[in-house]
Amino acid sequence: MQEVLLAIVAGLIVGFLFALIKLPIPAPPALPGIAGIVGIYLGYKLFQWILPYFSG
Repeated sequence: MQEVLLAIVAGLIVGFLFALIKLPIPAPPALPGIAGIVGIYLGYKLFQWILPYFSG
């Protein structure tokens, strides 16, 4: 849980700095883009969870 909180704090700092120096954010600016990233992560985790059942 500490890693998640540190990642959020780091993201807030980076987002603030990018806004401060008027750069576009280094992440998808829309909810569908963020949902896509979450989907990729969940698909990766699902593969790791299912693989042992098929590899014997």
